[in-house]
Amino acid sequence: MNALIRNQNGMALFIALMLTLMLSIIGIGIITTSNDEITIAGNELNEMTAFYAAEAGLEKASAVIQTHFETTNLAPTTLPSGTESLSDATVSYASSDGGAAVMRKLSTGPFMGLNALVKTYTITSTGESQVDKSKIIVSQDFECALVPIFQFAVFYQEMLQASPAYGMTIDGRVHVNGDMWVQGWSGLTFGDKVTCAGDIHHGLQNGAEAGAPGGVYFQDGDGNSVNMNSGGNWLDASDSDWYTDATARWDGNVRDKAFGQGEVNMPIGGSGSPHKIVERDNGGANPDSYENKATLKIIDGVAWHFSGGAWSDVTANLTAAGAMTYNSTTEFTDGHEAKTVLATEIDMAALDASSYAPPNGVIYVSDHRAVTSSEMNGTVLTNGADIGSPLTLVSENPTYVEGDFNNVDKQPAAIISDACTFLSNEWASTNKAKSHLNYNYRSVSSAAEVNVSIITGDLTPTSSNYGGGLENLPRFLEHWSGKEFKFRGSMICLWKSTTADGTYKYKGSPGYYSAPFRNWGFDHDLEDPTKLPPETPQVQYFQRIGWKQDYVGVSRSDMGL
Repeated sequence: MNALIRNQNGMALFIALMLTLMLSIIGIGIITTSNDEITIAGNELNEMTAFYAAEAGLEKASAVIQTHFETTNLAPTTLPSGTESLSDATVSYASSDGGAAVMRKLSTGPFMGLNALVKTYTITSTGESQVDKSKIIVSQDFECALVPIFQFAVFYQEMLQASPAYGMTIDGRVHVNGDMWVQGWSGLTFGDKVTCAGDIHHGLQNGAEAGAPGGVYFQDGDGNSVNMNSGGNWLDASDSDWYTDATARWDGNVRDKAFGQGEVNMPIGGSGSPHKIVERDNGGANPDSYENKATLKIIDGVAWHFSGGAWSDVTANLTAAGAMTYNSTTEFTDGHEAKTVLATEIDMAALDASSYAPPNGVIYVSDHRAVTSSEMNGTVLTNGADIGSPLTLVSENPTYVEGDFNNVDKQPAAIISDACTFLSNEWASTNKAKSHLNYNYRSVSSAAEVNVSIITGDLTPTSSNYGGGLENLPRFLEHWSGKEFKFRGSMICLWKSTTADGTYKYKGSPGYYSAPFRNWGFDHDLEDPTKLPPETPQVQYFQRIGWKQDYVGVSRSDMGL
């Protein structure tokens, strides 16, 4: 019996030893597996560190190129490259020029389909972990595009507000760098893509002009006009599911900051306002001034014409030809400003018939002559139904267009000014003399037709006055009584007016105008780069158009290769 027990004790010891061995093997396996997982995780972390370092190189180089364009309005002559140390990694990056800029349609991005002067760069960046020498090489193609601004039916540098009394349709591209507040009393329709760097809202800021019952329509992917209102609810940026619902309703044709839409800006040197383009050159202090582009300029009433490589004083010549007038007959009251306008009047037909039309089509006007507190200087364009040839008129002062403009043998044309007011064909014969009276005491305006793109300013809205909005960006002074004002062109608002900055007031007392029927449309000829007005300004747009990962591995020098 004792022998049997001793034999069983030996077996128990054997079993215990085998169990201990098996547990040891399992433990070693677990430790080995854990070490492998730690090593793999470490390798992934090091590779990720190298990847993000390489991405940082791409972002650094593209930012340098973009900043150079924005601050100088020129392509960089020295392309960014370098090596930098980051936390546990190094990055080396280099850039190459894709060749001369070319005019072509953008094929990607929110401005796809617009023509642009495009310059392409390729950036290559290498990130390397300093822990295990993991190496990542990535590259991207980076596009700097200059988009002629008149390809937009509407472009606002700051906030856009719109509340038209009559039905209104905007049938071209719209872009806003700020917020967008829209409503309509009889319907407001956007017939193409809308991009906004801020938020899109129904209504007006601060609740002004509240209660407009008309629909606000955006275009979906099939070209249908679809209302912001559905079932009594307005879909806008205040909706918690705005991104998802707006995508479903308009198929990506409506984009604001929730979609990642950013600003696009004019390439103005330094950090200056776009208003610099209408201000004087001031002896070279303002290189962005259109005074530098003009070949006919009228400064404080003195006209200069550029021909044969030299400037000539042609004031007497233009006056004798009836092309330029400045006297008491040109004065009138601007009811919006409650001031008398001392106007330099340019007769477009007489100018075209003279020998002093601008060779390149650009006229610049600036009048700083002293005025009283109840006066202001202005520029008036008359007799402009047939302007004869392509034209861009730039005025630092408010500009007034009298009667039909460019509706006979239409030419590419633009007006760039502090503010832009359109007057009917009834103005010269009756309403000019009555301009100091309430609109009810003037003759009802006759219809007018203009074909021109405008760059101008609006008014700063307040809690009680929204400033007139998009529908009053082209300003009015007469008793239109619903008569048609037909506009074909592009409407661009880049600043707050600095001279014509009086308080907007519709009818009421004192009343200075009643609204026309706004038959407005985008001039689709502007989509053709050959039919743009002379020296059309451009906005900058930057985008990544291609990205690839070229190499993943360990530095070959550390492998002895």
